[in-house]
Amino acid sequence: MDITLKDIQEARRCLKNIAYKTGLVHNTTFSEMAENNVYLKTENLQKTGSFKVRGAFNKIAHLSEKDKKNGVIASSAGNHAQGVAMAATAYKIKSTIVMPKHAPLSKIAATKSYGAEVVLHGDVYDEAYEKAREIQSKTGAVFVHPFNDLKVIAGQGTIGIEILEDLPDVDIIAVPIGGGGLISGIAVAAKSIKPDIKIIGVQTKNMPSMIQSISHNHITSVDSMPTIADGIAVKTPGELTFKIIKHYVDDIVTVDEDEIANAILLLLERAKVISEGAGAASIAAILNRLEHINNKKIVALVSGGNIDVNMLSRIIDKGLAKSGRKIFIDTLIQDRPGTLGILLNLMAETGANVLSIIHNRSTGDIPIGYAKVELELETADEEHVEKIKRLLSLKGYSFSLL
Repeated sequence: MDITLKDIQEARRCLKNIAYKTGLVHNTTFSEMAENNVYLKTENLQKTGSFKVRGAFNKIAHLSEKDKKNGVIASSAGNHAQGVAMAATAYKIKSTIVMPKHAPLSKIAATKSYGAEVVLHGDVYDEAYEKAREIQSKTGAVFVHPFNDLKVIAGQGTIGIEILEDLPDVDIIAVPIGGGGLISGIAVAAKSIKPDIKIIGVQTKNMPSMIQSISHNHITSVDSMPTIADGIAVKTPGELTFKIIKHYVDDIVTVDEDEIANAILLLLERAKVISEGAGAASIAAILNRLEHINNKKIVALVSGGNIDVNMLSRIIDKGLAKSGRKIFIDTLIQDRPGTLGILLNLMAETGANVLSIIHNRSTGDIPIGYAKVELELETADEEHVEKIKRLLSLKGYSFSLL
């Protein structure tokens, strides 16, 4: 391989007083759920809110003075963008970032705030990448690749050194994979220090480019599908990362959108950790794909916390509904005084909290003399929901859960 532990150690010296040494926190809830000892490596608390600042700073720090004068350009779904922008501004270098059109608004705003010029182009990372290369050919700026670059990989690998320092007897590290720069650096560092450690990569089922490439034994592009894990939505892996992963990584698993969303909610509620979709993928894998592993010390890399607030709100609502803690009931009542009050009193008897009411008598599907009522209720759990359903049936209501 073209990268060694020595390169990563040198990157760590370069990043001293720049990147935080983020915490490695044991979590009792996840440990009990997974029947392992689970630790969270909280890169969501890193500068710019993700691990990406490590690789970006290491790359830009090693540019020649001539290269620095030409400025830098990068393509990113958001986190690499912020890392490059922050590093470039620190070195007083002009930076241009090309981001997908549908990148989270929070990441676009943050990238601009760090001093970069932002260009929005394409629906996924790979289309933004092509645009960045086009701009680079015209401006002569240095392209800072988010994953297929040895200096970037070395910077990300410093996380592996930190994990082994804080937990020398760790058995497994679970790492999200997009283009593969993060897991490549961590795998080289961790395997060099502790050869018997297991490195498990995690991809979203909606964009499994690396697992497909490994399966086919050559770099493979996949069709893009929307995913809440936008930070690992990469259609085509890098050549460098493909080789490193093939050599160092023990296994790659995929998780679906619901599993990622549930992991985001669990991290928020049980660990008090705000994670974006990509960052939660490692926990989703530990809870849903590593059931065959028990009594091991597993580190879940929470790679970033830059999640759009609106997206987080939707995930919370969906998670509450799925776990029986929020329900929507659609029913008909007679259109006369007091009937709505009777229905609401029934809900109060069950202990449900009414969050919102829609009362409608005007649409064509509602019989004359009736009104349609939609209730949004806060409930305790699935058992509570069943109690409400039984009571409504007992009282003669025709209803449906939306």
